[in-house]
Amino acid sequence: MIQSETLELLEWHRLCQHMSTFAATKLGARASRHLPIPDSRAESEYLVKQTKEVYELENRLTTGLSFEGIQDIGDSLERAEIQGVLTGEELLAIATTLAGTRNLRRVIDNQPDLPILNQLIADLRTYPELEQEIHRCIDDRAQVADRASQKLNDIRNDLRKLRSQITQKLQNILQVKYGAVQEQIITQRGDRYVIPVKAPQKDAIPGIVHDTSTSGATLYIEPHSIVPWGNQLRQTTKKEQAEEEAIRRILTQQVAAVKPDLERLLAIVTTLDLASARARYSFWLGANPPRFIQREENETITLRQLRHPLLEWQHQHEQGSAVIPVDLLIQPQIRVVTITGPNTGGKTVSLKTLGLAALMAKVGLFVPAREPVEIPWFEKVLADIGDEQSLQQSLSTFSGHIRRISRILEALGEGERGTGGQGDKGDKEDKEDKEDKEEFASSSPLSPPTPQRQVLQAGEPVQRTGSSPLPTPHSLVLLDEVGAGTDPAEGSALAIALLRYLADNAQLTMATTHFGELKALKYEDERFENASVEFDESTLSPTYRLLWGIPGRSNALAIALRLGLKPEVVLQAKSQVGEASDEVNQVIAGLEAQRRRQETKAAEAQNLLQQAERLYKEVSEKSANLQERERSLRASQEVAVQQAIASAKGEIASIIRRLQKGTPTAQDAQEATNALNQISQKYQAAQQEKPKAGFMPKVGDRIRIPKLGQTAEVLTVPDDDGELSVRFGIMKMTVKLEDVESLDGKKPEAIAPVASKPAKVTPPPQSAPAIRTSQNTVDLRGKRVADSELILDKAISEATGPIWIIHGHGTGKLRQGVHAFLHQHKRVTRFEAAEQADGGSGVTVAYIE
Repeated sequence: MIQSETLELLEWHRLCQHMSTFAATKLGARASRHLPIPDSRAESEYLVKQTKEVYELENRLTTGLSFEGIQDIGDSLERAEIQGVLTGEELLAIATTLAGTRNLRRVIDNQPDLPILNQLIADLRTYPELEQEIHRCIDDRAQVADRASQKLNDIRNDLRKLRSQITQKLQNILQVKYGAVQEQIITQRGDRYVIPVKAPQKDAIPGIVHDTSTSGATLYIEPHSIVPWGNQLRQTTKKEQAEEEAIRRILTQQVAAVKPDLERLLAIVTTLDLASARARYSFWLGANPPRFIQREENETITLRQLRHPLLEWQHQHEQGSAVIPVDLLIQPQIRVVTITGPNTGGKTVSLKTLGLAALMAKVGLFVPAREPVEIPWFEKVLADIGDEQSLQQSLSTFSGHIRRISRILEALGEGERGTGGQGDKGDKEDKEDKEDKEEFASSSPLSPPTPQRQVLQAGEPVQRTGSSPLPTPHSLVLLDEVGAGTDPAEGSALAIALLRYLADNAQLTMATTHFGELKALKYEDERFENASVEFDESTLSPTYRLLWGIPGRSNALAIALRLGLKPEVVLQAKSQVGEASDEVNQVIAGLEAQRRRQETKAAEAQNLLQQAERLYKEVSEKSANLQERERSLRASQEVAVQQAIASAKGEIASIIRRLQKGTPTAQDAQEATNALNQISQKYQAAQQEKPKAGFMPKVGDRIRIPKLGQTAEVLTVPDDDGELSVRFGIMKMTVKLEDVESLDGKKPEAIAPVASKPAKVTPPPQSAPAIRTSQNTVDLRGKRVADSELILDKAISEATGPIWIIHGHGTGKLRQGVHAFLHQHKRVTRFEAAEQADGGSGVTVAYIE
């Protein structure tokens, strides 16, 4: 039952409970609380794809996927099968469930690009005729309607007549015997109509007494004159009830006839709601879809900014501390990670975070980490976390750990003995796995640890001789304080032997420990790596950071001295420890200081890079704005010129027509000539101002670049091609001489061209209109941004004209990545959304120079 214990230790049931709050139906909430864990990688990948499609569908819909009207009708279906008669409420619930499911199917049918969901609803039957029949027979109050049958309608007409006769008769009695009546009202006792009569006047209205008031002053009497009518009313009411039951029985039989299809309908709806709960919970966490990797193919575990989902819930809903993320980058050759350091430093939370991330990926949930999320598919997640001391079983802490570790090793051995691949177990283990899935919901919660910040990054592989080839197991093992609770020497030896065994029989093991001897394993076997919790001696508190590749150093003596222990006692302790240990601690301290300096420099370099990127973005935006303004001005000038030409032509034509009338004289010709001269002066293009005296930029001069709207410093003088290097801010670039000017607006002098044989100028060929074909179309749907950039770079290098890039809508991340890549590519002159007929905003057209 070690897998069930692991789920309890990782508090998996709490995560399932949190996810159930995002379900829309009782069926989905129940399934979320008892979330089964798949036994095969293929099933996990299918669930991840299912979550992706629902996630995308929810983003497309304005109000999300609606499960309105869908109810849990499972018990009603069971009773219908054994020939029980369903109530009006149950029949109405079946009808609303059918209608709600039909609406779900209609929404998914309108999204043909979601193959998983469309396949799920392919065989869904919602029986609209059954729904209509139920609504015809059952009204909104869940009562059988008059229209259900002619017989029922006639019976109810008879009932209305009888009640009207009885009421009229009693009204007459109240008027005649008003002195004997307590109140002028007609009431009922049971199904009999009565009137309140004063007790002393009971003989004034003879009849049957059906009730008495609490004080005894009022008797509720059914007069003898209406008793026959009352009896007839009761008989007719019995007929009504029998007819209503007969109608409901017919409807129940119709439900029972299609019970298998309705049960399948419930299963499909539950699957959709469960997928919707996974997608909504993932969205709330800010999680990203995982990709299952093969470490045997040298793929690295990549979990950047990984957050503990339960601590995230605690922070959002229970005013807990902010969650500090974990970065896990583990190289493929690493099989065992040992984490050392003081208590409360965040070691245990690291184990739990990784364990929950592995389980979330297996069940189809997104992982709360930054993209890309790349993690192996672990066949088993096994953990020994916490103290298992038991007074009832007479187990010490050490004994409790050993018994649990024994069960972990036994589970690993069972995985090795299987002959059918992943998930191939004996009947006994299948039964235990089923019990595990059913029992984890009732496990007791553990108190969540303090939030942590750790950076785990495996270094480059260290080649050593004598190492055995890596095995191919598929389990994740998490051990907290391995070997603790017994003699330190024996506990350390046991921990070393255990970790070496796990390196051979588990895909990845993470273990926390206080034993210094485990630090040396890294230098003996390339499959081991060290990480340590950083501790601030000045504040006597952990920083919640893990230093990768640096073993932890002892802080006990330093802490004891700062806490007030006598210095002579501390000095005596140091002498007992020995100089070698002190030298090791000094070396480790030096490594830590060097790492901090490197991190500081890396942070400064990152800031400079961000500034450069921001400045480049600003310059690019300004350049694009200037180009757009230039195009707009050029277009407006062209329109003005065309208008001027048209106006001049009109005036000239008018003069010609005037000359053509009659016989022109010399005076008429002179007037026409003067008019033409005026037109020429009016529409003649204004002479451009002569440029100011030119200048030649020199090194160190400040110049202006009008196209970019920036001033810059000259770094090199113009070369023979008229190009010079300039610098503005932290950026350097090469510009053309004609693109710069002095600060006072002077244009540069032109460089005399080198005399050469004039080349024959040939007019450029007439470009043909761009036509989309399969050769110039690139489909990137379903691919990551990094992979898409490689495909785009190849397509652009081979392109001789525009290319059409299909990226779809989705979350928009792929489109943003494609646009960012096109924006910085040198061969791309511009890009824009395709015509609506070619895909609209889901397709981008890039124009290649």
